[in-house]
This record gives sequence, C-alpha cells and structure tokens, in this order.
Amino acid sequence: MNKPMRMIAACLSMLFALNASAEEQVIRAVHAFPTSLIYTQSFLDFVDEVNKAGKGVVQIQVLGGPEAIGLSQQPSAVRNGVVDMAYTAASFYADKLPERDALISSNTNAIYARKSGGIDLLNKIHQEKMGVYYLGWFDSGVKYNLYTVNKPKVDAQGNLDMSGIRLRSNPVYNAFFTDYLKAQPISLPTTDVYSALERSVVDATGWTQIGMHDLNWDKFLNYRIDPAFYSTDMGVIVNLKSWNKLSDKAQDILQRVAIKHEKDSAEAFKALSSKQQAELEEGGMKPFTLGDAAAETYLKAAKDASLHRMREHMKDQPGGLTNYDELVKDFNKPDAE
Repeated sequence: MNKPMRMIAACLSMLFALNASAEEQVIRAVHAFPTSLIYTQSFLDFVDEVNKAGKGVVQIQVLGGPEAIGLSQQPSAVRNGVVDMAYTAASFYADKLPERDALISSNTNAIYARKSGGIDLLNKIHQEKMGVYYLGWFDSGVKYNLYTVNKPKVDAQGNLDMSGIRLRSNPVYNAFFTDYLKAQPISLPTTDVYSALERSVVDATGWTQIGMHDLNWDKFLNYRIDPAFYSTDMGVIVNLKSWNKLSDKAQDILQRVAIKHEKDSAEAFKALSSKQQAELEEGGMKPFTLGDAAAETYLKAAKDASLHRMREHMKDQPGGLTNYDELVKDFNKPDAE
C-alpha cells in the first residue's frame, strides 16, 4: 500500500473509532455502601459484566458510594437525574414505594420472582410512582438476624425479651422491632454502626447473614439470635428518562446482564451465607436459638409487621391496594418452609 493510501486508511480508522466512541452511551452510577462491603463488590461485578458485554454500545461509569452521595439521598438523586443509576436498598425510598415490603417479606429470591412476574410488576410500579426503571433484584434471598453484645433474654413464655436493649434499626425492620419486639430502636446508617457499637450507643442490631466481618461489627457483637427473618432488598434503579434515551441494544445488554446477575448472585450468596455464619461461630459468635413455638411466633410477627406496613401505606397512595395480593403471591413460594 502506497503512502497516500496508508494515510487515507489511517484517517478512516480514526474516524470509525471516533464514531464508535460517540455512539457508546455512558451511565453514571453510585452504590449505597462502601466499596469494601461484599454487596458493593457484587454490584461492581455486575458493572464489569455490563462493560464487557457493552463495549462500544453502553458503559457504566461508577462515581462512588456514600462518600459521593449519601446512601439515603441516592434514590432521589436517580429520580431527579443527578445520576443515572444506583445500587441501593428499596427501603431507602419506602416513602415513595411501600410495595418494597414485598421484597422484604419474601420467602424466596429473584430467580423465582423473575419467573413469577413479580419483578416485572415491581418495575411497572417503580416507573409509575418514582419515574425510575427497576433493573433487577440483586443479592436476593439473604436473610437477616438480630445480633447482640450481651446474651439475649426470653420471657416466661420463651419469647424474646428486648427490654432495656439499645437496638439499632433501619427502615428494613423498624416495623417489626417496634410493633412486635416493643423496642425503641435507634435509627443509624450502616456507616455509623461501628462507632455506635464501640461507644456502647447501641448493643444490638439487625444485619444480614453475610458481610458482618467486612464491617468489623463482630468485634463487638457476641450473639446471633435464630431464626433468621426477612430478605434483603438490594437492587438497581435507573432514571427513567436516562433509560428511555438508551438504544434498544444498550437496554437489551443491561437487562440481560441484570437477569443473569440476579440468578448468579442469589445462588452465590446462598452458599456464602452458610459459610460466613460458620466462620463467625468459629470466631466466637454464639447462636441463641428460640424454642419452636417462640420461633414460629417470631417469624410470623416479622412477616405480618412488614405486610401490614405495606397495606397501610399503599392505601394512602394512588392505586391503593390494587397490586397488593399479586405482589404477595409473586414474591412468595407457596411450598417454602
């Protein structure tokens, strides 16, 4: 190839590269928790998969976590278009979407809820009420426990007695803590719990079955109360205008990778829950198991508290209880224990 032809070929190559770069759409994202936490690592794995599959089409640019935008402000930031995407807990926008309790009270995971149509229905509700696209329910099926500094107490009937306990709470389980346990919980974000435990501001907290060691809370917490209750409600929301601006190909890549990550993360976290709980016990954490009757009452109270909250808050919003029964059905496997 002669010199002029090489120059033309080089210019064309540069032009094609610039066009490809110009066509590549970028989504700006934040995540609720610090990068060190395993939940955030799961989200970053999803980002890597999107960026790999979406090269030349769509890329996710991660701006940071709560240090960039406070975790409780992130849903509003997505809704208002300050950022395009957030990996966050649905509990952080419960005032706008009480249907989030369908996730919390679920006895199953995203694999089931995707097949049942529950996630598609929840996406429709997100679009109507918040102006965001619900891309997926990540890291699902992981349950919560109560963890305490001191040995838990029970009453004469064997039910958990939380009197005098300084209990840290958050929007996931505050209804259960107040309505059934009759506790006066102290609401603290995840990032403040370590110092609160260190200074004895709280001496008990709820947390999921994974990730505690990442937070170093096990340095202070010595007992895990069984049985476990509720389910995690972590997911990805996308500003609806930003979503609608994406090409069909970009949307397809994001949704396809999200559905795969729903499945992969649910399966991986199920195995990890057992592993990490065993590691905590090896490190000195002691299980405190309620008796059969008390455990049954405890679990029923947890589910009833979240579903009652969902009903009461849905009544006050447009649409009322239209989707209540379907959500409960789609997010609960009938033959689950």
